[in-house]
Formats: sequence, C-alpha cells, structure tokens
Amino acid sequence: MEGSRLELSVVTENKAKGVEALSILAGLGVKARLVLMGKQEIQSESLEEIALHAARVAYATLRKPLLVDDSGLFIEALNGFPGPYSSYVYKKIGVRGILKLMSGEVNRRACFKTAVATIIPPLEKVYTGETCGEITLEPRGEHGFGFDPIFIPENSKRTYAEMTLEEKNRISHRYKAYKKMVEDLKTKYKTI
Repeated sequence: MEGSRLELSVVTENKAKGVEALSILAGLGVKARLVLMGKQEIQSESLEEIALHAARVAYATLRKPLLVDDSGLFIEALNGFPGPYSSYVYKKIGVRGILKLMSGEVNRRACFKTAVATIIPPLEKVYTGETCGEITLEPRGEHGFGFDPIFIPENSKRTYAEMTLEEKNRISHRYKAYKKMVEDLKTKYKTI
C-alpha cells in the first residue's frame, strides 16, 4: 500500500446507507467506493460481532481493504429493542409499528449506534459510534432512511430526516464511528 493511496470498499446491501458512508468518508478525506452486496448476517445481540462477521464474509469474496457497518436503534422503554434487529424490524413493521409500540410511553429516550468493521490485512478492527436522543410522536422529514423520521438527536429540535445529509453527517452515530476509524487508520497508514 506504500506509494499509492489506500481505497476502502464500503460494502452494504443498503444503497442509502452506502451513499451516507461515502459522503462521510469523503468529508474525512478518505477515498472509498461503494460495493452493493448482500451480507450474510449472524444473529447476535452485538453490533460489533455482526459487523465483523459480515466484513470477513465480504473480504473472502473481494480480497480488498473494506469496511462493513451495522447500526441499530436502541429504545430505552423497549429494553433496547429493536437494537441489532433494526433493519429486519423496519422491513416488517416500519416507523409506524415502532410508534405503535411506543404509544402512551413517557420515556422516549433512544440511541442510534453503529459498529464499523474494517479489514485491511492484517488489521481487523471494529469502531463504534453512538448518538442519543428521543423518539418522536409522529414521523417528520423527507430525508434519510430507516428510522430517521422518528429520531431527534440531543441538542436538536429536528429529526435526522429533517436534516440534510451534510447536517446529519456532522452529528450522526455513523459519523462518530467512521471518524474514530479514519483517525486510527491515518496513524497506521500514511496513504489513507
């Protein structure tokens, strides 16, 4: 990798998440490309385990430096549900289903968490990020994806879905995890 700039492959099956990741990485000065690939997910309560397993599976196919992230919305009143099952829950019951589960609930606190698994042999490492806030009573906003319309981060009055991609990327859980990763990689690889 000496002499040329390291390019990371962002591996995901969710194009919106991939676009968000590429935008974050570009803002952090990292060259990356999007690889849309279904991931073989394990069932686990740990985002870190899920992301690392998916990264290893992707690396077995691509054989190039890559990252895979797994994220989840952890709602306090629901004992951390949907957590690592957020993607599945979103596909099955969506935003309205979560709001129905939260009906009448006073405690609206929730945290979005991301685990980014990076493989640049021999390095295998997972970086995490978290942004906490609250669940709205109704969906708001047209941007983003997944549960963005019902999550208001702390120190904001707007949901992720009411923010531009650039605004969200300055405060999101994904940004925090990717920033840790980039800072670490820049100390290990001068070409990133």
